[in-house]
Order: sequence, then structure tokens, then C-alpha cells
Amino acid sequence: MAEDNGVLSSKIKIGVCVMEKKLTKVLSAPMRQILERLEAFGEFEIITFGDKMILEQPVESWPICDCLIAFYSSGYPLKKAEAYAALRKPFLVNELGQQHLLHDRRKVYERLEVFGIPVPKYALVNREFPYQELDYFVEQDDFVEVHGKRFWKPFVEKPVDGDNHSIMIYYPSSAGGGMKELFRKVGNRSSEFHPEVRRVRREGSYIYEEFMPTGGTDVKVYTVGPEYAHAEARKSPVVDGVVMRNPDGKEVRYPVLLTPSEKQMARDVCIAFRQAVCGFDLLRCEGKSYVCDVNGWSFVKNSYKYYDDAACVMRKMFLDAKAPHLSSTIPPTLPWKVNEPVQPSEGLTRQGSGIIGTFGQSEELRCVIAVIRHGDRTPKQKVKLKVTEEKLLNLLLKYNGGRPRAETKLKSAVQLQDLLDATRMLVPRGRSGRESDSDAEDLEHAEKLRQVKAVLEEGGHFSGIYRKVQLKPLKWTKVAKTTGEGEEERPVEALMVLKYGGVLTHAGRKQAEELGRYFRNNMYPGEGTGLLRLHSTYRHDLKIYSSDEGRVQMSAAAFAKGLLDLEGQLTPILVSLVSKDSSMLDGLDNASIEMEEAKARLHEIITCPRKGSNENGNAEVPWMLDGAGLPPNACGLLPKLVKLTKKITSQVKLLAKDEDEKLTQTGSYEVLPQYDQAKALGTTNIDVGRIAAGLPCGSEGFLLMYARWKKLERDLYNERKERFDITQIPDVYDSSKYDLLHNSHLNLESLDELFKVAQLLADGVIPNEYGINPSQKLKIGSKIARRLLGKILIDLRNTREEAISVAEPKSSMEQPLNGSRSITEELEAVSRCQLKIDDTRRLSSTSEKSLDQEDDDDKETQYRLDPKYANVRTPERHVRTRLYFTSESHIHSLMNVLRYCNMDDSLQGEASLVCDNALERLYKTKELDYMSYIVLRMFENTEVSLEDPKRFRIEMTFSRGADLSPLEYNDEVASSLHQEHTLPIMGPERLQEVGSCLTLERLEKMLHPFAMPAEDFPPPSAPQAFAGYFSKTGGVFERLASLWPFHKQANVTQGIDDGNTNGR
Repeated sequence: MAEDNGVLSSKIKIGVCVMEKKLTKVLSAPMRQILERLEAFGEFEIITFGDKMILEQPVESWPICDCLIAFYSSGYPLKKAEAYAALRKPFLVNELGQQHLLHDRRKVYERLEVFGIPVPKYALVNREFPYQELDYFVEQDDFVEVHGKRFWKPFVEKPVDGDNHSIMIYYPSSAGGGMKELFRKVGNRSSEFHPEVRRVRREGSYIYEEFMPTGGTDVKVYTVGPEYAHAEARKSPVVDGVVMRNPDGKEVRYPVLLTPSEKQMARDVCIAFRQAVCGFDLLRCEGKSYVCDVNGWSFVKNSYKYYDDAACVMRKMFLDAKAPHLSSTIPPTLPWKVNEPVQPSEGLTRQGSGIIGTFGQSEELRCVIAVIRHGDRTPKQKVKLKVTEEKLLNLLLKYNGGRPRAETKLKSAVQLQDLLDATRMLVPRGRSGRESDSDAEDLEHAEKLRQVKAVLEEGGHFSGIYRKVQLKPLKWTKVAKTTGEGEEERPVEALMVLKYGGVLTHAGRKQAEELGRYFRNNMYPGEGTGLLRLHSTYRHDLKIYSSDEGRVQMSAAAFAKGLLDLEGQLTPILVSLVSKDSSMLDGLDNASIEMEEAKARLHEIITCPRKGSNENGNAEVPWMLDGAGLPPNACGLLPKLVKLTKKITSQVKLLAKDEDEKLTQTGSYEVLPQYDQAKALGTTNIDVGRIAAGLPCGSEGFLLMYARWKKLERDLYNERKERFDITQIPDVYDSSKYDLLHNSHLNLESLDELFKVAQLLADGVIPNEYGINPSQKLKIGSKIARRLLGKILIDLRNTREEAISVAEPKSSMEQPLNGSRSITEELEAVSRCQLKIDDTRRLSSTSEKSLDQEDDDDKETQYRLDPKYANVRTPERHVRTRLYFTSESHIHSLMNVLRYCNMDDSLQGEASLVCDNALERLYKTKELDYMSYIVLRMFENTEVSLEDPKRFRIEMTFSRGADLSPLEYNDEVASSLHQEHTLPIMGPERLQEVGSCLTLERLEKMLHPFAMPAEDFPPPSAPQAFAGYFSKTGGVFERLASLWPFHKQANVTQGIDDGNTNGR
């Protein structure tokens, strides 16, 4: 190569030295497109080496090149390539020596840490030979411990060999357990879930690292030199393992914006490994980013814009290395642009308001907030008994650290197995060593121990998500120490409380999944795939929250499966997509006193009708009366309820007796067909074998079914005190409804009659437990749902301010950019736009509060589609979805605040948020059953000014949940649903009049007195790269950058990066 007066007299030779089996990859579309563009500049000659030359000929006979593209693959003589580089000294795009590091994950992580690049928390387990026992490695049911560092499930297990792509994720028993294997794409799959695998591998050396929930998305970053990085998001293989492909069969990926810190990480990775063209994997978790793998040579596929950028960057790289005095200014028109095909742009149907009607074509859906009750479940159960048996007291001391006065909770499989072993030994021997007042008490104690044993044996496998035992010391005594020196305290009596049941049934999973599909097709107006398209293109900001209850978590996972059209079992979906928040979605403690008062008053109204007669309210508005909804003859229905409950109990007792006799005769624990709840977590079908065998549905045997009904009979009416306990009415209704739906094949006489009587009473009792009148309902509702209400207002405010932030710079940049504007004018326009964005950022950082410091919505909204690279018509379009899965208490509480908030003293004279027609329908609805929900959708009318309150409109709907009519009528439809054990979910109903306009401003005003103030939530950190959301700003920067010589652009790159480009 020679130079003459600043012009190349011969072309720069670029050698492509890779194995031929990789040529199809290297010279496939991306590489071919980039090399063709380099050749089009007229400055380069491309020379391709072949296998014969690389493997057989000495390096001295290889072509002499000025620049070399070379990277390792299987069978590639990397040492030989290094010898060639040492001999000819070409400019190396990717240095060869550093490529050895990429094949050992230990060295990759070590290198990343040396350069200060964040990686997940990890530990190394090094074995010299397979199955070597290591004293520093400990494995328990739900964690592994390496050198004292504990990794709780879910955790990730990676082979240290970088070429071994068999990566495992192990899930906790609380989520159902099991393991998911990730692997290189095979056909349409990239992972497989194995519910039976719970132990880690021991064949080799592994890295163990914490599992990072990323919302079901992985990010792949591609560098071309340290100053350029392009990022693409794809569906994570950890969710369901199904690869999303476009009509051409290629995996669907969408370009996303990198934050400033991520761009620095890309630069650091490039420099650390000395690989100019390099791909690496990025995990985004709770507002932070981590590098989890570095791949070496990688290019983006199917992006003409990226091909342009990569060719320009590599051209500058080669010229700087081999002709630094020459100008690397990019020509005004790129040489290949004339022949470049125009890319088709995919768009979305414009989305109107859907259910209530359209308010104009300019209205766009901005936010969907749904509060959803869990699906159909088994009845919740509790067993309490005082224990004095030595084996059980020893268990108490074993798991509470030997403290005689401390209580303990048993939840893990090992703990529950210990308890089962002890209980099995105690039941056959009765009550050895226990003193009692009567034979009846002895019999009851033995019966309860048998019940504990039956519960622990249920399902043939332990899962702490459904069973937990509490042991609480009641009495102590002094005993001599085993050493003979002095005395020590020991418990002699403890209270055992076993909680079980409340398990999401196959019907509950089916309901949740179908409701998710319904939301996908109906809550996001437009074609059914619209939501999936939004979600995959980073324009759908989805967050799913759940309470701590297993049935609620699994309902959330099943709903997500239907919403996002996922496949496979629920455990990986639960761990990947659902966040637990018990403080917001669990518990009634805040309103326990008021609820007890309501129950006492309710008892008075039902049992003493005259004393409980209503003195408040208006008969024309029946929902304003005390005890509204109770049947007029409630007192007379109670004896009938008790009589029918006894009748059912006596029938189940006979069935349980037969089962008990079989167990006694065989002495085996295997008489009942095994029912694996872990496997059942992912199914929505009935266990036909159990039904055909005449056994109860699910995992419940007749002994437990009898214990359930016997407890209801005993608690409902105290014969000695002649007193009814009305708080048991919902439980009787719950059990009768469950057995009528799931156990109708047992043909229990009078069960349907019991259901109707219990339903009449429960329809009045359940709503009134949350307040005997609207005033008390509002008080209790605001205490229970205070945190949830605060979070909902934060969600809506965040969405509004984000929409305004997008709209303001967009409107300020409306003037078209053309040649008539000077560079100074364009800079001033950018400056004004940037000032507005900065003001918005400051406003956001002070006014937007979130749930907690680590789980911050504001941080998540910085992850966006990159409009310059995306083949999408509306890249700025964005919808926020927040789903809150909870229990009946929070649904009632939220609904009570929505409909009665205007009764607060501070809002006198205001109309209710809920229209009169809807108030009447709610009064007649009574029950908010399984999968009932309340939805708030926010729309933005882009035709009105930003200051107009009507810019943001709220639409409120609700659903009663499961439709009980199949249980109330006997027809063909009812018969079909009985066979499936599943009730359909009622569609949404309006809470506002058609055509009404509830503004966000008014909703905030009405709910503010009852919501947790934003200032009580921990403050978020200032959002990063807020300017990066706006394509117009980036477009100006891009045009300005093109006016300067390319070699000067390095100095402004960081400024560009902070705008709307990915490291250009």
C-alpha cells in the first residue's frame, strides 16, 4: 500500500482468516453486507483465507494483509494465527491472544471484575475429576453453599467451559421446585423444564450465580470498537423456552436503547478483552445491569442501519491504523445507498378505548392497571392441638436453635419430613404418656394427630408453598443437664398449628390462563397480537405483583402465561415474571379492630333481628342501610344451615371410615393414588383416574375431607352454649361450593340445598365483614388498601408525566429539519429541547415515588426501543401495565373506596366515582368471586393541550369473577362445566356511564385522602438517559454529527450516546 498526496495508490488489504465452516456464518448476510459496504468505499481489498491454507500451509505462505479479521472456532489453529500476526504484524480487529479467555467462564468473570464491570454474585466449584466430593460445597433442599457463600434457589449453574451451553436454573420448593435447562436453539426451543430434577450436577466444575429476574427479556449487546454499541432484546429462554420467530423463520429481536452506564460497560468489555467486534449478554434487573457472558466476534442480523454504522466505524478503524493522515470523513451520500432496498415498516392498529367506546381517533391507550383476585382454590384449613409428646417437643428445640421458649415454623421438605416421621410413630401408639381429662379428649387428640399425618402425606411430596406448621411452647420445666452439672429449661407442652389447603386447583389455573388471554385480546384494543407486538418491542412496560400466598402467585403466573402466549409449566414463569409484595397485597392487620366491630354488629343483626334493626340509611338506596344484602329471614336460616352441615358430615364420615379400614388392613401409606402437586402446577386438566376411582378431586382424601366438614360442624354451632358463630358462614359456603363443583361425582345428598342456604347467608355476611355500612366500608377499605391505592396513583402519575415528557419535545421539534437552517439554529433547537427534557427529569426525580428503592418503576422505564434501528412505525408509542394479584379482602376494600370515597368529610358535595346504575349492580352482585377484577385504563387525547385536564381520561370496569349460574341451574351447559370442574369468568362491567369522562385529575383528588402519600414511599434515584427516549432529539444530533469529520466525532460521541443512539 502506498500513499500519494493524501490519496491511496493501492488498496488496503483486509484478510478474513476463519474456518470455512464459519464462512457461511461470517460471509452470511451481516458480514457480507458490511464487507460489500467497505469495498464500496473504493479503499479496501478483501482477501478470504481458506481451510486448506489455514490448516496445511505455513504462515509464511499466507497472503500478506494490512488488516486481519480472525477469530477462534472449533478446530481453528489459534496459535498458528498468532504466529502469522507476529510475523506480518497486521492491524487486528480482534486480538488473538485474548480470545483464549473467552473459552473459560471463570477467566471471563475474573477479567470483567478486574475492569470493574458488574457481574452477578457468583462462586466457583472446581473439581479435578467427576463427582469429586468437596468440603467447601454444601447442597440443601433450597440452597447451595460454596466457601460459606449461600445461593438460595432460584440460582444458575454454568459449566466453566465456555463452549458448553448446557446451563441449568434450579427453582425453590416454594415455587414448585424443578430445574430448567437452557441450551443453544434447537428448532423452536431454547430451554426445557424438568419438574423432577432438584439436585445439582456433580460431573464437573461449575459456576453458581444468583438468578436475576429480568422481566422475561434478555439483552444482547454488539460492539464495533469501543465507541459504538448496538443492543437488541429478545424473549428470554428462562420463561417458557419457545423461540419467537418472524415469518422468515428468524428469531424475533428488537433494538433497544442503552443507558449511559451500559454504554460504558460496552466500552469496557471491548477494551478488557481487546475484541473490537464483540457480543456480550446483559441482564437488566431492578434498575441495574450486569454482564453474564462474553461471546467474542458477533454481528447484528437484518438491520441495514447497523450495517451502515458498522461499515463506517470499521472503515475509520482501518484508515486510522494504516493511513492515519488521510481524512476519514464520510461522503455526503454513502456509496451503497443508491441500491439499498427500502425496508417495509410494520405498524400497529391505532388503539381506541375499547369497552366503553371511542372518544376520538386521537386517543391512545397509555396505561392498564388491574387488581385481580386469585383463581379457584381448595378450602383453607387449620388444625390446632396441644402436644406433650417428647418427639414433637424435640423437633421444636431442633429447629428453634435449642431455645425452650422460642417458637419455630416448619416449611421446608426436610423439616416436614421430620415431623411426618415423628407423627407416624405416634399415631399407632395413641397418646403415650399424655394425661387428659376424658376419653373424648383423648380421642380428639388422636384424631387430630391422624389429620396432621394425613395432611403431611398428601400429594406424596412436600411443597412449603401449601403446608406450614407452627410450634409454640406453652409450658416449661427445669431438668438436669445431660452433663450432670446444673439445670436447664425444657418445654413440656406446645401448641401445634398446621395450616394447609388453599391450593390453586386445576380449574383455578385454567381460569387464570383464560383471563390472561381475554386481557390480551380485549384490554388492549386492536388485533389480538397487538399486545404481544408491543411487549416484544419494548413498548410495553409490564410488571406483575403478587401477595405471598401460593395460590395468588400461581394465579399470577398462569395469567401471565395466557397474557403473553407462553408455553410450559408455571414455575419458570412465576420466578421470571412475578414479584412478591406482601406489604401491599397481604394482610388485614391494619383494620382488624374495625373488622371485629363489624362482625360483632353483624352477629347482632342476624341473631337478634329486633335489636339489630336498622336506624340509618334510606330504603330507596338499599346499599346505604346497615347490614345491606342480608336475607330478611337470616336468623331462621341458621338452624337449617347447621342441620344440613351435619348431614353432609355424616355422609363423608362413612366414606372416611371405609378408607381408614383399608389403611388399617394394609398398614401401608400407599393406598391412595399418588398426587404430585409439583407436576400438577402446570396442568389445567382434571385427574380423571381419581374421579373414576370414586375419590375426591385433587389431593384430598376422605379422611381430610371428613376433618374439613367435622370442623365446620363443630365451629358453626356450639351446642353447649347454644351459640351460632356467623364467621363460619363463609367457610361453610366455601366448602359446599367447592364440593358441588369438584366432588359432585360423590353424590352427597342435600349438598346442593346446603349450597343455596349458605349462599343466601354468605351473600350478606361476606360484604358486611368489610363494613356494616358505607361509612365503615370506606374506613376499613382505606386501611386495608391504603398502600395499594398509593401505588396505583403513582402508576398513573408516572404514566402521565412520561407521556408529557414525550409530547413536549416532540411538539417543540415539529419544525422540519432542512438545509435552510444553520448549524447554530439547529444547536439552539437541540439545546431548548434538552432543557425541557432536563426539567422533566428533575420534576420526575422529585415527584415520582415508587414502592421501594430496589424495585423502582422509574428505573424500569429507561429501557426502551431504539427508534433509529427499529422496523416499527410508532417507536415512541408506550403502554404501561401493572397487574396486582391479591385476595378477596383487597378486592372488596378497593371497590368500597372507589364507590364510597365521596362520603369522606373532605369531599362533601362530590359525586361518587361510580355511577348510580353501577352502584345498584354492585349491591346486587354481592360476591366478588374467584378471578374477579377491577381495571383502570388511562387514555391520552393528543388533540387537546397538555394543560387540559381532559388530556388524560380514566376508564373503570370490574368483573364479578366466576359465574356461579352452572351451580344454581341444571341444564346442558351446567352439566358440561360440571364435567370440567371449571366455572367461566364473567365479562367486564362499566363503573361509569357511557360517554362520561373521568379525568385523572379528579380521580387523584377523590382517592388522595385514602392512599398512602407518595412521600411515604422511599424516593427513587433520578432516571438515567431520559433524553434517550426521544427520537427527534437523536435525529438532530445525528445530522449535526454528519457535518463534522469522522475522526473528530470521537470527541462528541459521549454526548451523542446520552441522546438517542446506541454508542455511535
